[in-house]
Amino acid sequence: MTAQILAVSIFIAMFILIISEKIERHLVTMGSGAAVLILVFGLCMKDMEAIWRTLNFKSLATLNFWYQAGEASESSSGINWATILFIFGMMVMVEGMARVGFFRWLCMKIAKMVHFQVIPIFITFMLMSAVLAMFIDSITVILFLAAVTVELAQFLKFDPIPMILSEIFCANLGGSATMCGDPPNIIIGTSLGFSFFDFIMNTGVMAGISLVVILVYFYIVFRKELKVSGGRKMTETDMAKLHVEIKNKKEFLTSCGIFLLAVVLLITHAMTGLTVAFIGMLVAVLTVATAPKYAKEILGKVDYKTLLFFTGLFVVVGGLEETGILNVAAQIIGKLSGNNNMVMIAIIIWLSAIASAFVDNIPFAATMIPIIKSLSVSNHIALPVLAWALSMGTDIGGSATPIGASANVVGISVASREGYPIGWGRYCAKMVPATIIVCVISTVYMFVHYL
Repeated sequence: MTAQILAVSIFIAMFILIISEKIERHLVTMGSGAAVLILVFGLCMKDMEAIWRTLNFKSLATLNFWYQAGEASESSSGINWATILFIFGMMVMVEGMARVGFFRWLCMKIAKMVHFQVIPIFITFMLMSAVLAMFIDSITVILFLAAVTVELAQFLKFDPIPMILSEIFCANLGGSATMCGDPPNIIIGTSLGFSFFDFIMNTGVMAGISLVVILVYFYIVFRKELKVSGGRKMTETDMAKLHVEIKNKKEFLTSCGIFLLAVVLLITHAMTGLTVAFIGMLVAVLTVATAPKYAKEILGKVDYKTLLFFTGLFVVVGGLEETGILNVAAQIIGKLSGNNNMVMIAIIIWLSAIASAFVDNIPFAATMIPIIKSLSVSNHIALPVLAWALSMGTDIGGSATPIGASANVVGISVASREGYPIGWGRYCAKMVPATIIVCVISTVYMFVHYL
């Protein structure tokens, strides 16, 4: 009982500190993780086996971690090293792509294809945001897309805020479609043994239907603002200023080739048996090996703080799992739903969405995975169904508020830095209805398709 109280107290304290943003979040989770290992497992439980299960180092040394000949197996509890190594690899690849100017080149190329007209740019940039976020971290997508949007807005004389808000939402929506799109999906996929194809055929369908509706929604709510703000025709001088010259075509093509390889390997990993951990490390090695002069620069730009954040988080969630707290939480949700599967799916989608609007969706997703495992067993409902509900809720709910997802924070920061501040009122007025629309679509789709 003491161990359970302590584990819950550490978890709650961690969440409060993350939300307060007074201490960097990686320091919060690493400190909380250390407290779990020492206080909960060491002093209270006196269980060294629990410590080793949670640290999960042994998984790295197994062939199954890198290559799976048969059906994908579920990850053991504790630190999910597959998630951490995959995210690291993708970060290295993205830094390599950014160094050769891939993102700015792509944005300007598409803007030129639609002849620098505001409404077509608005539509195509939303689509590009969703598609890129299916394979690349949404933070990176928004970082470059928002910067280019502001640059175009200054030349074409339109308000970039509607476009940036739409790009943020579509990035989060696109990320929900695949296993590698958003961190919660990576955690869900690696923890429960799902493939890239599994996500595409389930959350991908929901995201695709939702994207069509959302494109119409944002066009309706923002078309007047974009037209009123004017816009002007691009002159030859303007086009020359916005022209992006690829300095090293060989490096550019190599970087694009590595990205395409990553996409192909991810799509086919259920057939090839190559795990996402292997794929992540492979693209990282290829990125560094093909640009040895810039290896230090690329590796130096990797967000190691986020990787530490994940590591500490998994330990804290492992504390809740080892002490049986998550089983109790599953029983509570089961009772609230009255063991009705439709109600249970609705609770998971909407609870995840509401929670993710105000707290980081990564720790929420990591905490919910053992809970949906217990719910699946106790209520005889297929685990994948609950996983898709959790995925859509956590990925989309974060779009509702400025602090709900990292992409939101990055997009707003870029806009504010360039002189276009976005307040809570303006943000929520447009993004909350969009979030509700997607949650409704997802709920109805799951009722019809899975029950």
